[in-house]
Amino acid sequence: MENKAAKTVAKYNMLDEGDTIIVGLSGGADSCALLHFLISLREKMNLRVVVCHVNHMLRGEEADRDEAFVRELCQKNDVEFRLLKIDIAAEAKKRKLGTEQCGRDVRYAFFEETAKEFQAKIATAHTASDNAETVIFNLTRGCGVRGLCGIPPVRKNIIRPLIEVTRAEIEEYCKKNKYDYVTDSSNQTREYTRNKIRLDIIPVLKEINPSFEKTIARMSRNLKCNADYLYSQAKNSLSKARAKTSYGDIYKAEILYSLDEAVFAEAVSIMAKNFDVTLEAKHIELIRDITKNSGAVEVKDNIYAVSEQGYLRIIKKNENIFSETVPFCSGDTVVINNKKLNISKMNIDEFNNRKKNGNFLFHNLLDYDTIPMSALFRCRENGDVFRLPKRNVTKTLKKLFNELKIPKEQRDSIIVLADGSDIFWIEGIGADANHGINDKTKNVALIELDF
Repeated sequence: MENKAAKTVAKYNMLDEGDTIIVGLSGGADSCALLHFLISLREKMNLRVVVCHVNHMLRGEEADRDEAFVRELCQKNDVEFRLLKIDIAAEAKKRKLGTEQCGRDVRYAFFEETAKEFQAKIATAHTASDNAETVIFNLTRGCGVRGLCGIPPVRKNIIRPLIEVTRAEIEEYCKKNKYDYVTDSSNQTREYTRNKIRLDIIPVLKEINPSFEKTIARMSRNLKCNADYLYSQAKNSLSKARAKTSYGDIYKAEILYSLDEAVFAEAVSIMAKNFDVTLEAKHIELIRDITKNSGAVEVKDNIYAVSEQGYLRIIKKNENIFSETVPFCSGDTVVINNKKLNISKMNIDEFNNRKKNGNFLFHNLLDYDTIPMSALFRCRENGDVFRLPKRNVTKTLKKLFNELKIPKEQRDSIIVLADGSDIFWIEGIGADANHGINDKTKNVALIELDF
């Protein structure tokens, strides 16, 4: 096992001399084997090894037993020990997640926090067996090529020295060297999907092919080459389709729909990753349909793929829109829709002097004396109209926002200054034809937004 792990470390350039390594140690055979392997390299490579253990408080006395075992193992081997004890069941309920997902999120957050403290790499004990289980799990969810690539040997600062070693080889290594480890009883329950795969599916597949795990590892490596090429094609296609707006990137639907289906799937998956969403096959099919015909698809709670006016985008709906109104008054700082507005007044001479020494966003300037005392900051309402400067044409806000291609989910949070249905100023657009500064302006109102 040590030879195979050493070759993996060298192949993927996982370790450098003098590295500090954070080891996620549960106390099971895999993580104990990883710890002993790194200890065997500690003196030769001048490594500093720090163990992180999470007690999830899910298994009562057994969880406390694991914690005590890991602590003692670290003491015996002169390894620094860090502990996080957390009630994962309660935390999962608070986060509205399954305990398995919540536990993973908490563990990695703990590892990352400790790695940042030590400026270290993180070593996890994922094996070829774990990789095979992950591939099958992803397959059942209708994943794309990337999902079939399995667990990457290296991802950012995370390394997996045992990724080409099977669980059977690890158990043999521990037995041969008389390394103790603990067994998590929850690994034998079929409550978790991965356990069902390991206990019920993998054994049947190994009856067909005893080298199933190694075969999956080889397949994953080959598919990764394909996936990397597909990713580069998708990134290039997104660059060609991208249109930048003040409200974020949108993508020309016609260009995206013309892509090969595999490239399209990868492209929209890249878009969704910005929202921490992994698209399933059913989502990709629906998104391809709306890319052609317009519409919206919910891909995760409150996150949507939207196709309209010839553009596709991924958006998160804003649930924090308020119906409050705030009076317009110079010298005030007001808050509306979680945005802070500073309103100041200056005479035209002061304005001209300040203009020489700095830049103003001219769409935030108004002729102060033309703003009635009854003016209010608020969000848009039905019937709102706006007279465009220079063109001197009046349009409804709905039509104006359509012309400017402002995403619908952004429109209700845009702040306006109005009196009744007459709009004097719009956030990001500016003053209307009758309230902007001109040659006759005596006093200037400056609206500064602080997000």
